[in-house]
Amino acid sequence: MSEATGSPDHSGQDHKRIFLVVVDDSPELKVALRYACLRAKKSGGRVALLYVIEPAEVQSWLAVETLMREEQRAEAEQKLQRLAREVNATTGAVPILYIREGDRRDELMALIDEEPGISILVLGAGVEPEGPGPLISFFAGRGVGRLRIPLTIVPGGLSEEQLDAIT
Repeated sequence: MSEATGSPDHSGQDHKRIFLVVVDDSPELKVALRYACLRAKKSGGRVALLYVIEPAEVQSWLAVETLMREEQRAEAEQKLQRLAREVNATTGAVPILYIREGDRRDELMALIDEEPGISILVLGAGVEPEGPGPLISFFAGRGVGRLRIPLTIVPGGLSEEQLDAIT
């Protein structure tokens, strides 16, 4: 399932760079989002946000599963709207919003393949001992060959001042 708001025009009229950021609950999201916003603002581009609702454990009651999906959808929409306000405040433009259901990596790859206007994937690297995060680990290995766009990995520990200096 996919839904987009504020989609780019694919008629050839819109040649702006689109910086795609994957929304999750990690602390490095803030750094990746700020980097994407600053780059979009300085290059005349736009930011796109992808929120993937990952499947919950199989429920034996359809009503419970339906309620859980509705709650996850409402949470996704609230989070995207909150982030969209931040993007708009920084860039002066409304971001493109995508909500999908499924495996995060699979849905990310599918979106990139389906949307030719997406130009750059921006991910924030985790600073915890567990490693940079599952998406970066995937793209650092066999996944990088599947990308048709550049990948920008932003160190998750950068300050706003450091981000301002490098964008």
